[in-house]
Amino acid sequence: MSDACCGPSNDVEPDAGPERLWQVRELQFAALAAVLLTVGWVVGRVGYEGVAVGVELAAVAAGAITFVPDEVRNLRHGRIGVGTLMTIAAIGAVVLGQFAEAALLGILFSIAEGLEHYAVSRTRRGLRSLLSLVPPKASVLRDGTEITVAPGDLVVGDVMVIRPGERAATDGTIRSGQTSLDLSAITGESVPVEAGPGSDVFAGAINGGGAIEVEVNALAADSSLARIVHIVEQAQERRGAGQRLADRIARPLVPAIMALAAGIAAVGAVLGDPMLWLERALVVLVAASPCALAIAVPLTVVAAIGAASRHGALIKGGAAVEELGRIKVVALDKTGTLTRNQPRVIEVVTIDDLSGEDALRWAAGLEARSEHPLAQAILTAAGKAPAAGDVTAVPGHGLHGDLDGHRLRLGKPSWVAPGQLAADVERLQAAGSTVVVLARDDVPVAAIAVRDELRPEAAEAVSLLKRLGITVAMLTGDNIRTAHAVATEAGITTVHSELLPEDKASLLPALAQGRPIAMVGDGINDAPALATADIGIAMGAMGTDVAIETADVALMGEDLRHLPQVLAHSRRARRIMVQNIAFSLAIIAVLIPLAAFGVLGLATVVLIHEAAEVFVILNAIRAARITALPGVTAASPRSAPHTLDIGPAPTLGDPCCGPQPAAQTPVASITLPLVASAPAQSDHGCDCCAPTGSAPDVNDTSAPARVDHQ
Repeated sequence: MSDACCGPSNDVEPDAGPERLWQVRELQFAALAAVLLTVGWVVGRVGYEGVAVGVELAAVAAGAITFVPDEVRNLRHGRIGVGTLMTIAAIGAVVLGQFAEAALLGILFSIAEGLEHYAVSRTRRGLRSLLSLVPPKASVLRDGTEITVAPGDLVVGDVMVIRPGERAATDGTIRSGQTSLDLSAITGESVPVEAGPGSDVFAGAINGGGAIEVEVNALAADSSLARIVHIVEQAQERRGAGQRLADRIARPLVPAIMALAAGIAAVGAVLGDPMLWLERALVVLVAASPCALAIAVPLTVVAAIGAASRHGALIKGGAAVEELGRIKVVALDKTGTLTRNQPRVIEVVTIDDLSGEDALRWAAGLEARSEHPLAQAILTAAGKAPAAGDVTAVPGHGLHGDLDGHRLRLGKPSWVAPGQLAADVERLQAAGSTVVVLARDDVPVAAIAVRDELRPEAAEAVSLLKRLGITVAMLTGDNIRTAHAVATEAGITTVHSELLPEDKASLLPALAQGRPIAMVGDGINDAPALATADIGIAMGAMGTDVAIETADVALMGEDLRHLPQVLAHSRRARRIMVQNIAFSLAIIAVLIPLAAFGVLGLATVVLIHEAAEVFVILNAIRAARITALPGVTAASPRSAPHTLDIGPAPTLGDPCCGPQPAAQTPVASITLPLVASAPAQSDHGCDCCAPTGSAPDVNDTSAPARVDHQ
């Protein structure tokens, strides 16, 4: 609505926005103008017409001061926006002697503009409240002495001392101590996570157990918490189809409205009373102003993404919000998504005189340098084992190498024939285990069963997805028996097994059958499928840069119920977007003919138009509400001052003037107070508004795709 991007250049950084309605500058001047207008009306009623006119003109000035000076400055640079229409209408009303109507226009426009400013500030302040999770001070060991420093003074390699009940000031790795970490405010999960030496600690995590020493591995301004806020703020600027539609309609509409009003005034002057038609032209200027349309989608996107981020889900822009709201099919990876991704060896079957310990030792020798989850389970079960030589990995199948004078092979039963172990392999697979067969000199000698337990909430999450009318399928590289056992336990009937990563990607179109499909995986191993799907969703992405940066949506926690929650939330946000666009267009379509033919006067049109804006604003901020899941905690906004500055937030562009490029403000010292962003300015004003007379570029939908952390 407001011409934020066309506004004046300020030399000082703006603050984080008003925290109370009465602190909004536009509302303060609107209240003053309303009081003056009331006084003028009363004075006029008692017979002091001259005084009443003076007071009404003062009301006009008070109501117009919030937007007219900026519009005059913009016109000097050849830029027009919604405020330009209101300025022309207000000046015209004064020239025609309609002082009360001009004052009312200024009052209502200022109220709507102030409410939008407050709504955006409130939503973004809620997101940045996550930064208050960083403590103002941190205890650190330097030269054998414990000292207290500000988070901004921490350097990589420092050792923080975090006592019970204290929060981590930045990311790090536990060097000593055992504890449980409360990550509820970050990931949205209320169950503490057990942690010990080697475990990761994220900024804002609460130490719920004993004292721990944590080695810092990221500056406070580059912590996972700071990156989350940065990424979400940039994502709020990325436009979806609905927002691009609103932009295409709103941006060329402003000059078109001015041309229409000028045409009405000119034709009326020839065919009838010039003053009458001039007044109607001014009314048309107000009636056709696309204020509500300009904010119909952006404010909804800001509210929806901010709310999701406080519930452990990062949605990467308006396009992702809209696409999530259309999803009809969800494909779930098994390992790490439906299961805990903590596989363990549950049984070892051997033949001849080979012991289970020797079988594990040989298998561990082959897996010594592997990063595969199954390899880690075997290495854990085997303990210390010598590494095999001449190890070669066969992708999607297994490994072979030499150890103790024997040629060893370890892999899937389809690659290493189980021989007389076939019955045991079938039994273990039917029980839901993944089985690898060990062959010594091409003779199968052992079968090792590894099982990754299903997440306890997986069946509930699948049930919630089905209630939303979403078809659920499971994709896995595991064998068919294990896959069906896990799928049956989770309540999934569509199962595709023994798939390579590229197979998952090629299978998605067949699963979708023309419907929008989402792929849920770990963000790395499932990268081809995540990229192929309409929406890629990374599960358990907290602290994983690749997942956060590449996925359309990143679920920060390990609770699979966040998936149906974020899908339901996006559906609701998309409905709100559609409602706002339809309502905004309907208001314009109805008011223009009524204004052109004199059915409605200026005061009535202003009242209806600004009331419609307020309705769109209130409807849009409904997207900031999200229903919390049982046992899942949302990060509640805090009033405490932020101790971490990660640089300015990008401003919400004005679609009437075109998309605003994100300000490339470097991340500076983290000891500064939290600031919001100022509009990007060029040497002649902002870069986002085309000069008058130039054709608007309705195809420009550029937006930042990722953030560069400095």
